[in-house]
Amino acid sequence: MSIENLIVLLYVLVLASYVGFELIAKVPPTLHTPLMSGSNAISGITIVGAIICSGPLPGEFPLSKILGIIALFFATLNVVGGYVVTDRMLQMFKKKK
Repeated sequence: MSIENLIVLLYVLVLASYVGFELIAKVPPTLHTPLMSGSNAISGITIVGAIICSGPLPGEFPLSKILGIIALFFATLNVVGGYVVTDRMLQMFKKKK
């Protein structure tokens, strides 16, 4: 990987982080839970990308495999956490017996 590619990837990371923070900061607190449950699709795409990164590629540097496995763990944790919070939110609207 050349230094130019690294700079472009770093630029994309910083820009995406800034845009994501600005978008989430403007959401009212009552909408955070539905927003998080809706973002599970994005984390699902991250899981697919992490699986591809941690897959067997001949001659690939092992750091990419380690980072792919770490990304897979965190993306899976995000998806499961989103579904757990959504389930707890929906339990609040069920009638009690």
